Amino acid sequence: MEVDVRGDLEFAIRQLKKKLQIDGIKRELKRREYYEKPSVKKRRKQAEARRKLRKFNRIRKSL
Repeated sequence: MEVDVRGDLEFAIRQLKKKLQIDGIKRELKRREYYEKPSVKKRRKQAEARRKLRKFNRIRKSL
């Protein structure tokens, strides 16, 4: 991942953080910090799939 630094270092840091958040890397690192039991992992993945489906249906209805 690259962020162009043209002058303001604080601005470049904010951009990097934003890119990490959009890509989901920040969330992934936080999730991998501790061991996750397989049953918990399965429930989390199912919940993510439900949220994704709900979002897709909401977008589809608005079109």
